[in-house]
Amino acid sequence: MRSMFAKIFLCFWISEILILFTTAFLLRRHFDSPEVQHLSLTQTMTMNGNAAAAAYVAGGCPALAQDSAMSAEPSYLFDSSDRLLCSQPQPALDELLRQVHSEHRHPLVGTQAGDRYLWGVPVTRDGQRFIFAISGPYPMDHHMPLAEILPRLLISVVVSGLVTFALALFLARPISQLRAAARKLAGGDLAARAGSRQPKPATPTRDELGGLVDDFNNMAERLESLVGAQRLLLRDVSHELRSPLARLSVALELAREEAQPEMEDHLARIEREAAHLNKLIGQLLSLAQMESAQHIADAASIAMKPLVTRLVEDADYEAQSHHCSVALTSAADCTVSGNPDLLYRALENIVRNAITYSSEGTTVEVTLACEARDSRKEVVVKVMDRGAGVPEDQLQAIFQPFYRLDSARQRATGGSGVGLAIAERSIRLHAGRLSAANRAGGGLVVEVRIPAR
Repeated sequence: MRSMFAKIFLCFWISEILILFTTAFLLRRHFDSPEVQHLSLTQTMTMNGNAAAAAYVAGGCPALAQDSAMSAEPSYLFDSSDRLLCSQPQPALDELLRQVHSEHRHPLVGTQAGDRYLWGVPVTRDGQRFIFAISGPYPMDHHMPLAEILPRLLISVVVSGLVTFALALFLARPISQLRAAARKLAGGDLAARAGSRQPKPATPTRDELGGLVDDFNNMAERLESLVGAQRLLLRDVSHELRSPLARLSVALELAREEAQPEMEDHLARIEREAAHLNKLIGQLLSLAQMESAQHIADAASIAMKPLVTRLVEDADYEAQSHHCSVALTSAADCTVSGNPDLLYRALENIVRNAITYSSEGTTVEVTLACEARDSRKEVVVKVMDRGAGVPEDQLQAIFQPFYRLDSARQRATGGSGVGLAIAERSIRLHAGRLSAANRAGGGLVVEVRIPAR
Protein backbone atom coordinates (compact mmCIF):
# COMPACT_ATOMS: atom_id res chain seq x y z
CA MET A 1 0.00 0.00 0.00
CA ARG A 2 1.53 3.26 -1.18
CA SER A 3 0.17 5.42 1.62
CA MET A 4 1.77 8.63 2.76
CA PHE A 5 2.44 7.10 6.17
CA ALA A 6 4.37 4.25 4.54
CA LYS A 7 6.45 6.73 2.55
CA ILE A 8 7.22 8.82 5.61
CA PHE A 9 8.14 5.70 7.57
CA LEU A 10 10.40 4.51 4.75
CA CYS A 11 12.16 7.86 4.50
CA PHE A 12 12.72 8.06 8.26
CA TRP A 13 13.87 4.44 8.34
CA ILE A 14 16.45 5.07 5.62
CA SER A 15 17.52 8.22 7.44
CA GLU A 16 18.00 6.30 10.68
CA ILE A 17 20.03 3.59 8.90
CA LEU A 18 22.31 6.22 7.40
CA ILE A 19 22.71 7.91 10.77
CA LEU A 20 23.53 4.59 12.44
CA PHE A 21 26.16 3.77 9.84
CA THR A 22 27.62 7.25 10.20
CA THR A 23 27.70 6.93 13.99
CA ALA A 24 29.33 3.51 13.76
CA PHE A 25 31.95 4.96 11.43
CA LEU A 26 32.69 7.69 13.96
CA LEU A 27 32.80 5.52 17.05
CA ARG A 28 34.15 2.16 15.95
CA ARG A 29 37.79 3.02 16.79
CA HIS A 30 37.72 5.79 19.34
CA PHE A 31 34.75 5.04 21.52
CA ASP A 32 34.83 1.38 22.48
CA SER A 33 32.61 0.31 25.34
CA PRO A 34 34.17 1.20 28.78
CA GLU A 35 33.24 -2.26 30.10
CA VAL A 36 35.10 -3.94 27.22
CA GLN A 37 38.15 -1.76 27.76
CA HIS A 38 38.17 -2.39 31.53
CA LEU A 39 37.80 -6.17 31.15
CA SER A 40 40.53 -6.37 28.52
CA LEU A 41 42.93 -4.29 30.62
CA THR A 42 42.16 -6.31 33.76
CA GLN A 43 42.92 -9.58 32.02
CA THR A 44 46.16 -8.24 30.54
CA MET A 45 47.32 -6.78 33.85
CA THR A 46 46.50 -10.00 35.74
CA MET A 47 48.38 -12.11 33.19
CA ASN A 48 51.44 -9.85 33.30
CA GLY A 49 51.25 -9.68 37.12
CA ASN A 50 51.19 -13.46 37.43
CA ALA A 51 54.22 -13.73 35.11
CA ALA A 52 56.15 -11.13 37.14
CA ALA A 53 55.30 -12.83 40.45
CA ALA A 54 56.32 -16.25 39.08
CA ALA A 55 59.62 -14.83 37.88
CA TYR A 56 60.35 -13.26 41.27
CA VAL A 57 59.43 -16.40 43.21
CA ALA A 58 61.55 -18.53 40.92
CA GLY A 59 64.66 -16.36 40.48
CA GLY A 60 64.42 -13.25 42.64
CA CYS A 61 65.31 -9.79 41.43
CA PRO A 62 67.41 -10.87 38.39
CA ALA A 63 64.52 -12.90 37.05
CA LEU A 64 62.06 -10.04 37.80
CA ALA A 65 64.31 -7.57 36.02
CA GLN A 66 64.51 -9.87 33.01
CA ASP A 67 60.70 -10.15 32.96
CA SER A 68 60.27 -6.36 33.28
CA ALA A 69 62.68 -5.82 30.39
CA MET A 70 60.26 -7.65 28.12
CA SER A 71 57.59 -4.94 28.72
CA ALA A 72 57.59 -1.69 26.77
CA GLU A 73 56.46 0.26 29.87
CA PRO A 74 57.99 0.34 33.42
CA SER A 75 56.44 -2.20 35.81
CA TYR A 76 56.62 -2.67 39.59
CA LEU A 77 55.96 -5.54 42.00
CA PHE A 78 55.02 -5.19 45.68
CA ASP A 79 54.96 -7.90 48.33
CA SER A 80 52.19 -8.47 50.86
CA SER A 81 53.71 -5.75 53.11
CA ASP A 82 53.44 -3.18 50.27
CA ARG A 83 57.25 -3.15 49.97
CA LEU A 84 58.55 -2.36 46.51
CA LEU A 85 60.65 -5.25 45.27
CA CYS A 86 63.84 -4.73 43.29
CA SER A 87 63.13 -1.01 42.49
CA GLN A 88 63.52 2.44 44.01
CA PRO A 89 60.43 3.77 45.88
CA GLN A 90 58.31 6.45 44.11
CA PRO A 91 55.76 8.76 45.81
CA ALA A 92 53.14 8.23 43.12
CA LEU A 93 53.07 4.51 43.89
CA ASP A 94 51.84 5.12 47.44
CA GLU A 95 48.51 6.55 46.16
CA LEU A 96 48.12 3.59 43.84
CA LEU A 97 48.65 1.13 46.73
CA ARG A 98 46.07 2.96 48.82
CA GLN A 99 43.49 2.67 46.05
CA VAL A 100 44.27 -1.03 45.52
CA HIS A 101 43.61 -1.78 49.19
CA SER A 102 40.46 0.35 49.34
CA GLU A 103 38.87 -1.06 46.18
CA HIS A 104 36.79 -4.15 46.88
CA ARG A 105 34.55 -4.51 43.83
CA HIS A 106 37.09 -4.18 41.04
CA PRO A 107 40.64 -5.60 41.25
CA LEU A 108 42.00 -3.16 38.67
CA VAL A 109 42.50 0.48 39.75
CA GLY A 110 44.32 3.41 38.20
CA THR A 111 45.57 6.87 39.09
CA GLN A 112 47.22 9.71 37.22
CA ALA A 113 50.83 10.65 38.06
CA GLY A 114 51.83 13.76 36.13
CA ASP A 115 51.82 12.98 32.43
CA ARG A 116 51.81 9.24 33.19
CA TYR A 117 49.14 6.85 34.37
CA LEU A 118 49.57 4.04 36.96
CA TRP A 119 47.55 0.83 36.83
CA GLY A 120 47.57 -1.70 39.71
CA VAL A 121 46.12 -5.17 40.26
CA PRO A 122 46.55 -7.74 43.10
CA VAL A 123 47.92 -11.18 42.16
CA THR A 124 48.72 -14.39 44.05
CA ARG A 125 51.56 -16.83 43.39
CA ASP A 126 52.33 -20.01 45.40
CA GLY A 127 50.25 -18.70 48.28
CA GLN A 128 52.04 -15.35 48.32
CA ARG A 129 50.13 -12.11 47.70
CA PHE A 130 51.64 -9.45 45.42
CA ILE A 131 50.53 -6.18 43.85
CA PHE A 132 51.58 -5.66 40.25
CA ALA A 133 51.70 -2.10 38.83
CA ILE A 134 52.59 -0.69 35.44
CA SER A 135 53.26 2.89 34.34
CA GLY A 136 52.05 4.08 30.95
CA PRO A 137 51.20 7.27 29.05
CA TYR A 138 47.88 8.98 29.71
CA PRO A 139 45.33 7.24 27.44
CA MET A 140 44.67 10.13 25.02
CA ASP A 141 43.47 7.75 22.29
CA HIS A 142 40.10 7.56 24.03
CA HIS A 143 39.55 11.32 23.67
CA MET A 144 39.20 12.30 20.03
CA PRO A 145 40.99 15.55 19.09
CA LEU A 146 38.87 18.38 17.66
CA ALA A 147 40.74 18.18 14.35
CA GLU A 148 39.42 14.63 13.93
CA ILE A 149 35.90 15.36 15.18
CA LEU A 150 35.07 18.19 12.75
CA PRO A 151 35.50 16.34 9.41
CA ARG A 152 33.49 13.35 10.58
CA LEU A 153 30.84 15.54 12.17
CA LEU A 154 30.60 17.43 8.87
CA ILE A 155 30.01 14.15 7.02
CA SER A 156 27.24 13.24 9.45
CA VAL A 157 25.57 16.65 9.11
CA VAL A 158 25.74 16.57 5.30
CA VAL A 159 24.22 13.08 5.11
CA SER A 160 21.43 13.96 7.55
CA GLY A 161 20.79 17.26 5.76
CA LEU A 162 20.46 15.61 2.35
CA VAL A 163 18.02 13.02 3.68
CA THR A 164 15.97 15.69 5.48
CA PHE A 165 15.92 17.90 2.38
CA ALA A 166 14.69 15.03 0.23
CA LEU A 167 11.97 14.26 2.76
CA ALA A 168 10.90 17.92 3.01
CA LEU A 169 10.84 18.26 -0.78
CA PHE A 170 8.79 15.09 -1.09
CA LEU A 171 6.18 16.38 1.35
CA ALA A 172 6.17 20.09 0.50
CA ARG A 173 6.04 20.00 -3.29
CA PRO A 174 2.41 18.77 -3.64
CA ILE A 175 1.30 21.22 -0.94
CA SER A 176 3.03 24.13 -2.73
CA GLN A 177 1.33 23.15 -5.97
CA LEU A 178 -2.02 23.05 -4.19
CA ARG A 179 -1.49 26.51 -2.69
CA ALA A 180 -0.48 28.01 -6.05
CA ALA A 181 -3.48 26.46 -7.80
CA ALA A 182 -5.84 27.59 -5.01
CA ARG A 183 -4.58 31.18 -5.33
CA LYS A 184 -5.12 31.13 -9.10
CA LEU A 185 -8.59 29.65 -8.64
CA ALA A 186 -9.48 32.34 -6.09
CA GLY A 187 -8.19 34.98 -8.53
CA GLY A 188 -10.66 33.87 -11.18
CA ASP A 189 -8.52 31.47 -13.20
CA LEU A 190 -10.89 28.51 -13.26
CA ALA A 191 -8.53 26.55 -15.51
CA ALA A 192 -5.90 26.34 -12.72
CA ARG A 193 -4.92 22.82 -11.68
CA ALA A 194 -2.46 21.41 -9.15
CA GLY A 195 0.38 19.26 -10.48
CA SER A 196 0.95 18.27 -14.08
CA ARG A 197 -1.93 18.12 -16.51
CA GLN A 198 -1.89 14.40 -17.15
CA PRO A 199 -4.81 12.16 -18.06
CA LYS A 200 -6.70 10.75 -15.13
CA PRO A 201 -5.38 7.37 -14.01
CA ALA A 202 -7.58 4.34 -14.46
CA THR A 203 -7.49 3.70 -10.71
CA PRO A 204 -7.35 6.52 -8.15
CA THR A 205 -4.11 6.93 -6.22
CA ARG A 206 -4.01 5.72 -2.61
CA ASP A 207 -1.40 8.29 -1.64
CA GLU A 208 -3.07 10.79 0.73
CA LEU A 209 -1.37 13.86 -0.75
CA GLY A 210 -1.82 12.54 -4.28
CA GLY A 211 -5.48 11.87 -3.51
CA LEU A 212 -5.83 15.42 -2.18
CA VAL A 213 -4.36 16.82 -5.41
CA ASP A 214 -6.72 14.65 -7.47
CA ASP A 215 -9.73 15.76 -5.41
CA PHE A 216 -8.73 19.42 -5.79
CA ASN A 217 -8.38 19.06 -9.56
CA ASN A 218 -11.75 17.29 -9.75
CA MET A 219 -13.33 20.11 -7.74
CA ALA A 220 -11.71 22.77 -9.95
CA GLU A 221 -12.82 20.96 -13.10
CA ARG A 222 -16.37 20.68 -11.80
CA LEU A 223 -16.38 24.34 -10.76
CA GLU A 224 -15.09 25.43 -14.15
CA SER A 225 -17.79 23.38 -15.86
CA LEU A 226 -20.59 24.80 -13.68
CA VAL A 227 -19.47 28.42 -13.97
CA GLY A 228 -18.95 28.02 -17.72
CA ALA A 229 -22.44 26.59 -18.09
CA GLN A 230 -23.86 29.44 -16.00
CA ARG A 231 -22.14 32.09 -18.12
CA LEU A 232 -23.25 30.40 -21.32
CA LEU A 233 -26.83 30.20 -20.07
CA LEU A 234 -26.78 33.86 -19.04
CA ARG A 235 -25.47 34.93 -22.42
CA ASP A 236 -27.84 32.75 -24.43
CA VAL A 237 -30.90 33.80 -22.44
CA SER A 238 -29.95 37.48 -22.81
CA HIS A 239 -29.56 37.11 -26.55
CA GLU A 240 -32.83 35.22 -26.87
CA LEU A 241 -34.71 37.93 -24.96
CA ARG A 242 -33.52 40.66 -27.31
CA SER A 243 -35.64 39.40 -30.22
CA PRO A 244 -38.99 39.37 -28.35
CA LEU A 245 -38.20 42.82 -26.96
CA ALA A 246 -37.58 44.20 -30.43
CA ARG A 247 -40.90 42.75 -31.65
CA LEU A 248 -42.59 44.14 -28.53
CA SER A 249 -41.31 47.64 -29.35
CA VAL A 250 -42.65 47.40 -32.90
CA ALA A 251 -46.02 46.12 -31.64
CA LEU A 252 -46.12 48.96 -29.10
CA GLU A 253 -45.69 51.60 -31.79
CA LEU A 254 -48.41 49.98 -33.90
CA ALA A 255 -50.71 49.86 -30.89
CA ARG A 256 -50.16 53.58 -30.24
CA GLU A 257 -51.41 54.40 -33.75
CA GLU A 258 -54.70 52.58 -33.20
CA ALA A 259 -55.16 53.04 -29.45
CA GLN A 260 -57.65 55.35 -27.81
CA PRO A 261 -56.29 58.36 -25.83
CA GLU A 262 -57.21 56.76 -22.51
CA MET A 263 -54.79 53.87 -23.30
CA GLU A 264 -51.73 56.14 -23.45
CA ASP A 265 -50.85 55.70 -19.74
CA HIS A 266 -50.90 51.93 -20.06
CA LEU A 267 -48.82 51.99 -23.22
CA ALA A 268 -46.32 54.35 -21.59
CA ARG A 269 -46.04 51.92 -18.67
CA ILE A 270 -45.37 49.05 -21.07
CA GLU A 271 -42.70 51.15 -22.83
CA ARG A 272 -40.92 51.96 -19.54
CA GLU A 273 -40.89 48.32 -18.42
CA ALA A 274 -39.61 47.21 -21.84
CA ALA A 275 -36.86 49.83 -21.70
CA HIS A 276 -35.92 48.69 -18.21
CA LEU A 277 -35.83 45.07 -19.33
CA ASN A 278 -33.72 45.99 -22.37
CA LYS A 279 -31.29 47.84 -20.11
CA LEU A 280 -31.09 44.87 -17.75
CA ILE A 281 -30.34 42.52 -20.65
CA GLY A 282 -27.54 44.83 -21.75
CA GLN A 283 -26.10 44.78 -18.24
CA LEU A 284 -26.29 40.99 -18.12
CA LEU A 285 -24.45 40.70 -21.42
CA SER A 286 -21.75 43.06 -20.14
CA LEU A 287 -21.48 41.06 -16.91
CA ALA A 288 -21.18 37.75 -18.79
CA GLN A 289 -18.54 39.22 -21.09
CA MET A 290 -16.44 40.50 -18.20
CA GLU A 291 -16.81 37.24 -16.26
CA SER A 292 -15.22 35.32 -19.13
CA ALA A 293 -12.43 37.86 -19.71
CA GLN A 294 -9.07 37.41 -17.95
CA HIS A 295 -7.44 40.67 -18.97
CA ILE A 296 -8.10 43.85 -20.93
CA ALA A 297 -7.12 43.67 -24.58
CA ASP A 298 -5.49 46.77 -26.13
CA ALA A 299 -5.02 48.56 -22.80
CA ALA A 300 -4.27 52.26 -23.14
CA SER A 301 -3.02 55.00 -20.86
CA ILE A 302 -5.91 56.77 -19.13
CA ALA A 303 -5.65 60.21 -17.53
CA MET A 304 -7.98 59.90 -14.55
CA LYS A 305 -8.57 63.59 -13.79
CA PRO A 306 -10.33 64.46 -17.09
CA LEU A 307 -12.29 61.18 -16.97
CA VAL A 308 -13.54 61.72 -13.42
CA THR A 309 -14.29 65.41 -14.10
CA ARG A 310 -16.47 64.54 -17.10
CA LEU A 311 -18.17 61.78 -15.10
CA VAL A 312 -19.04 64.16 -12.24
CA GLU A 313 -20.46 66.76 -14.64
CA ASP A 314 -22.70 64.19 -16.33
CA ALA A 315 -23.77 62.66 -13.00
CA ASP A 316 -24.57 66.07 -11.46
CA TYR A 317 -26.97 66.82 -14.30
CA GLU A 318 -28.68 63.45 -13.77
CA ALA A 319 -28.80 63.96 -9.98
CA GLN A 320 -31.10 66.97 -10.34
CA SER A 321 -34.04 64.64 -10.91
CA HIS A 322 -33.25 63.05 -7.50
CA HIS A 323 -33.03 66.46 -5.82
CA CYS A 324 -29.35 66.06 -4.91
CA SER A 325 -25.99 66.97 -6.45
CA VAL A 326 -22.59 65.48 -7.28
CA ALA A 327 -19.33 67.33 -6.61
CA LEU A 328 -15.64 66.61 -7.21
CA THR A 329 -14.04 67.74 -3.96
CA SER A 330 -10.40 66.89 -4.81
CA ALA A 331 -8.61 65.60 -7.89
CA ALA A 332 -4.97 64.67 -8.47
CA ASP A 333 -3.23 64.09 -11.77
CA CYS A 334 -3.11 60.28 -12.00
CA THR A 335 -2.70 57.83 -14.85
CA VAL A 336 -3.75 54.19 -15.11
CA SER A 337 -3.62 51.55 -17.83
CA GLY A 338 -6.84 50.03 -19.14
CA ASN A 339 -9.98 50.56 -21.21
CA PRO A 340 -11.36 54.11 -20.76
CA ASP A 341 -14.95 53.23 -21.72
CA LEU A 342 -15.03 50.21 -19.41
CA LEU A 343 -13.55 52.20 -16.52
CA TYR A 344 -15.93 55.11 -17.11
CA ARG A 345 -18.98 52.84 -17.02
CA ALA A 346 -17.72 51.19 -13.82
CA LEU A 347 -17.32 54.53 -12.02
CA GLU A 348 -20.61 55.73 -13.50
CA ASN A 349 -22.45 52.73 -11.99
CA ILE A 350 -20.96 53.49 -8.57
CA VAL A 351 -21.91 57.19 -8.73
CA ARG A 352 -25.42 56.40 -10.01
CA ASN A 353 -25.91 53.96 -7.14
CA ALA A 354 -24.86 56.70 -4.70
CA ILE A 355 -27.29 59.18 -6.33
CA THR A 356 -30.13 56.65 -6.13
CA TYR A 357 -29.84 56.17 -2.37
CA SER A 358 -28.73 59.65 -1.29
CA SER A 359 -31.12 61.75 0.74
CA GLU A 360 -32.70 64.78 -0.92
CA GLY A 361 -30.74 68.00 -0.60
CA THR A 362 -27.41 66.21 -0.01
CA THR A 363 -24.25 66.04 -2.13
CA VAL A 364 -22.49 62.96 -3.42
CA GLU A 365 -18.78 63.68 -2.97
CA VAL A 366 -16.15 62.25 -5.32
CA THR A 367 -12.40 62.39 -4.63
CA LEU A 368 -9.44 61.35 -6.78
CA ALA A 369 -6.01 60.79 -5.23
CA CYS A 370 -2.73 59.03 -5.97
CA GLU A 371 -1.28 57.19 -2.95
CA ALA A 372 1.89 55.16 -2.31
CA ARG A 373 1.21 51.78 -0.73
CA ASP A 374 3.59 48.84 -0.25
CA SER A 375 6.27 50.41 -2.49
CA ARG A 376 3.82 50.98 -5.33
CA LYS A 377 1.48 53.79 -6.37
CA GLU A 378 -2.29 53.40 -6.54
CA VAL A 379 -5.05 55.58 -7.92
CA VAL A 380 -7.80 55.93 -5.31
CA VAL A 381 -11.32 57.07 -6.22
CA LYS A 382 -13.85 57.50 -3.41
CA VAL A 383 -17.59 58.02 -3.89
CA MET A 384 -19.32 59.16 -0.67
CA ASP A 385 -23.07 59.59 -0.29
CA ARG A 386 -25.42 60.54 2.54
CA GLY A 387 -27.88 57.68 2.33
CA ALA A 388 -28.99 55.06 4.83
CA GLY A 389 -25.77 53.03 4.60
CA VAL A 390 -25.43 49.24 4.55
CA PRO A 391 -25.32 46.73 7.46
CA GLU A 392 -21.70 45.84 8.28
CA ASP A 393 -22.18 42.14 7.55
CA GLN A 394 -23.44 42.90 4.03
CA LEU A 395 -20.82 45.39 2.82
CA GLN A 396 -19.13 42.88 0.52
CA ALA A 397 -22.36 41.21 -0.57
CA ILE A 398 -23.56 44.34 -2.39
CA PHE A 399 -21.08 43.60 -5.18
CA GLN A 400 -22.75 40.28 -6.00
CA PRO A 401 -25.12 40.14 -9.00
CA PHE A 402 -28.82 40.65 -8.17
CA TYR A 403 -28.11 41.14 -4.45
CA ARG A 404 -30.69 43.37 -2.77
CA LEU A 405 -30.77 44.68 0.77
CA ASP A 406 -34.45 45.49 0.55
CA SER A 407 -36.31 44.09 -2.43
CA ALA A 408 -39.27 46.45 -1.97
CA ARG A 409 -37.01 49.52 -1.85
CA GLN A 410 -35.05 48.30 -4.87
CA ARG A 411 -38.21 47.90 -6.90
CA ALA A 412 -39.27 51.41 -5.94
CA THR A 413 -35.96 52.88 -7.10
CA GLY A 414 -35.72 50.73 -10.19
CA GLY A 415 -32.54 48.95 -9.12
CA SER A 416 -31.73 45.48 -10.41
CA GLY A 417 -28.63 44.73 -8.33
CA VAL A 418 -26.33 44.40 -11.35
CA GLY A 419 -24.62 47.81 -11.58
CA LEU A 420 -22.22 47.34 -8.67
CA ALA A 421 -21.46 43.77 -9.77
CA ILE A 422 -20.45 45.07 -13.21
CA ALA A 423 -18.34 47.79 -11.57
CA GLU A 424 -16.57 45.26 -9.34
CA ARG A 425 -15.64 42.98 -12.25
CA SER A 426 -14.54 45.91 -14.38
CA ILE A 427 -12.24 47.20 -11.62
CA ARG A 428 -10.90 43.67 -11.10
CA LEU A 429 -10.04 43.46 -14.82
CA HIS A 430 -7.94 46.60 -14.25
CA ALA A 431 -6.00 44.71 -11.49
CA GLY A 432 -7.78 46.81 -8.89
CA ARG A 433 -10.17 46.19 -6.03
CA LEU A 434 -13.47 47.63 -4.88
CA SER A 435 -14.57 47.97 -1.26
CA ALA A 436 -17.34 49.64 0.71
CA ALA A 437 -17.60 51.06 4.22
CA ASN A 438 -20.21 52.98 6.16
CA ARG A 439 -19.57 56.70 6.43
CA ALA A 440 -19.39 58.55 9.73
CA GLY A 441 -22.61 60.52 10.15
CA GLY A 442 -24.54 58.26 7.79
CA GLY A 443 -24.05 57.13 4.25
CA LEU A 444 -21.77 54.83 2.29
CA VAL A 445 -18.18 55.18 1.03
CA VAL A 446 -17.24 53.10 -2.01
CA GLU A 447 -13.48 53.03 -2.61
CA VAL A 448 -11.78 52.06 -5.88
CA ARG A 449 -8.05 51.25 -5.93
CA ILE A 450 -6.25 50.72 -9.25
CA PRO A 451 -2.48 50.40 -9.75
CA ALA A 452 -1.10 53.64 -11.16
CA ARG A 453 0.81 53.58 -14.41
